[in-house]
Amino acid sequence: MKKRWTLAHLEDRAMRTIMQLASLVLVGVLAAILVTIFIRGLPFLDLDLITKTPQGGFFLGGEGGILNAIVGSLLLAGGGTLLALFISLPIAFGINVYTGASRLASLLRMALDVLWGIPSLVYGAFGFTIMIAFGMRASLGAGILVLTLLQIPIMVRSMDEVMRMVPSELSQAAYSLGATRLEAAWSVLVRQALPGLVTAVLLAFGRGIGDAASVLFTAGFSDRIPTSLASPSASLPLAVFFQLGSPFPEVRGNGYATALVLTVLILFISMLSRFLARRLSRNVIR
Repeated sequence: MKKRWTLAHLEDRAMRTIMQLASLVLVGVLAAILVTIFIRGLPFLDLDLITKTPQGGFFLGGEGGILNAIVGSLLLAGGGTLLALFISLPIAFGINVYTGASRLASLLRMALDVLWGIPSLVYGAFGFTIMIAFGMRASLGAGILVLTLLQIPIMVRSMDEVMRMVPSELSQAAYSLGATRLEAAWSVLVRQALPGLVTAVLLAFGRGIGDAASVLFTAGFSDRIPTSLASPSASLPLAVFFQLGSPFPEVRGNGYATALVLTVLILFISMLSRFLARRLSRNVIR
């Protein structure tokens, strides 16, 4: 029997084709970026590049490596993520446990959405203005504070969306057993939302380690590994920027190798996020 095509069938087939093409384009763009970085950066990637700090004339084709940028990026993103977590988790709790579906919760969500959409360069310019006002100089501590501001809306909104997906009946059951709001939040809400909470933290960390504009004016750049919060700190995105802008082919090659290191770090964070989410999902009630 010959299949009869209707308008609904044609619309379904068209949308399915569009989704497949869009997915193919997305995967193709990712593959093109990865292949380009691997092809251009892998020949210049060696042990010295990731285990040594820049020596004299490194950005002119001299010897040395990017250990200062690797350590600096980890310190900047790690410090910013830790501070953002201490601030974001209470905010997410407050929105979902204490304010509920109130006008205040809607206002907070709108403010966080606006903050999330602000370009990171604006955060950097804001931090630079504050530094000038207080007579501070570019340092690791200033970069951490600006990255904290950048990561807070990402972390809070991600946590908020995860917490809103937890069935309200679980919290109501905890209340019926005599639990307070805080006890119900820690014993029920956190446990059920834990995979998403971990993903939100790692998502913010990945954004922090890959951001260049916010630390351009605040963290500065140094060929040395920072020894205190007052020391300037290098970062991988800025190292890529400086090296790819060089007229020397060897330096540009090192820039692609640095981009390869940064890409591998971000891929590792993404894979770790998915792995932890799967492991922690075992205790989640669906």
